[in-house]
Amino acid sequence: MGFSTALSGLKAASTSLQVLGNNIANSQTTGFKQSRAEFADVYSNSLGGVSKTQPGAGVKTTEVAQQFNQGNIEPTQNSLDLAISGNGFFVLSDAADGIPSAYTRNGAFQLDPKGNVITDQGQYLLAYAPNGKTVEAGFSTGVFKPITIDTAQGLPTATANINIKSNLDSTSIAKDPALFVDPTASPPTYNNTTSVTIYDSQGSPHILTTYYVKDTAAANTWQAYEFLDGFGINAADPADPASISTATALNTPGTPITLVFDTSGALSTVNGLASTKVHFGNLDFSTTINPALKVDLMNFEVNFAGGTQYATPFSVNGLNQDGLPAGNLSGIEVDGEGVVYARYTNGGSKPLGQVALARFQSNQALAKLGDTNWGQSSGAGAPIYGAAGDNNFGDIQSAALEGSNVDLAEQLVKLIISQQAYQANSQTITTEKTLMQTILNA
Repeated sequence: MGFSTALSGLKAASTSLQVLGNNIANSQTTGFKQSRAEFADVYSNSLGGVSKTQPGAGVKTTEVAQQFNQGNIEPTQNSLDLAISGNGFFVLSDAADGIPSAYTRNGAFQLDPKGNVITDQGQYLLAYAPNGKTVEAGFSTGVFKPITIDTAQGLPTATANINIKSNLDSTSIAKDPALFVDPTASPPTYNNTTSVTIYDSQGSPHILTTYYVKDTAAANTWQAYEFLDGFGINAADPADPASISTATALNTPGTPITLVFDTSGALSTVNGLASTKVHFGNLDFSTTINPALKVDLMNFEVNFAGGTQYATPFSVNGLNQDGLPAGNLSGIEVDGEGVVYARYTNGGSKPLGQVALARFQSNQALAKLGDTNWGQSSGAGAPIYGAAGDNNFGDIQSAALEGSNVDLAEQLVKLIISQQAYQANSQTITTEKTLMQTILNA
């Protein structure tokens, strides 16, 4: 009888229409992956196998397979919108315990009241915890944690390194360093000066000033005096980390730093050593500089590397330090490797984690959970975890979302074809009915 064959065709066409309708309905769903109905023919087998004259028993649906080709990357204005360009899924957890429960390509994330990065369904985005305060310290790959945005102030950072790269004019008139007893004296008893703001452990600013005096006693030799908030300071013993730097009275110089240049104008030695760094260790602000301040001991190095003595006017070609005052959270940034940074108004930043990605041996075998989420299954294999850009994982683009991979025009054409198939199978049933009626009326 042809009724069962035509009925199977109706079911197949109906399934195709449902799949196409679902694709069309989700053509604007972020991270959606279109499905494709797959069919196979059916034959009635006997003990002797399928006869050469067997007409076939219809069609059956073998799979509704999702197609994981890349969707278009669409820019947004939200830094927490993330898109994966290439292979991989975001790893989600239903609880803050960091246990993966679902995987998605929908990167439309937001913050909950506690500062956790979540999906619109309240699931936590998982990341690898940072090992330290810098990206160079790495991340604990394989140890998952929800990403939490700390809205508290950024911690201050005490200055540890100061780099001064300056050119001292070789044609300057030499001065007797013994006459440099007060930097505020007039006329000046020094040749040049430069200053930089540095910070203590509480983020309080201090002015470090360097005065340069071209020495009359030796050729190509300069004496550099360091003053902190107007107090002269003496370098510590570079060979003894526990040695203490001392300070003099206000506007009174300490022991100078001797800078010697070679005949080509390059810095040769600092205090008679090849090292260009001068260490100031365990400088106690609360007793020697300003008794009103109650801060930790200051430890920093002044590096004169790159200094020159050319017959050109004095210039500061590089002057920087690595300290920071306290700052407020100014924004969140995610780089191409999925590292999430908190940016602060003081110019500092710190990594909050690296977004975890997962991939599978067979994406099509993943369990469909809805809400553009997929779950692990035996057919898909165990998840392989990693980070963006590594081990066959795609890159992450911030302030962007991956759109649906549905081609609307293509789906509409297939919809017409499936509709015609449905009508054709209906006509088969009508024809079969007519034949049966003819037989019954005979």
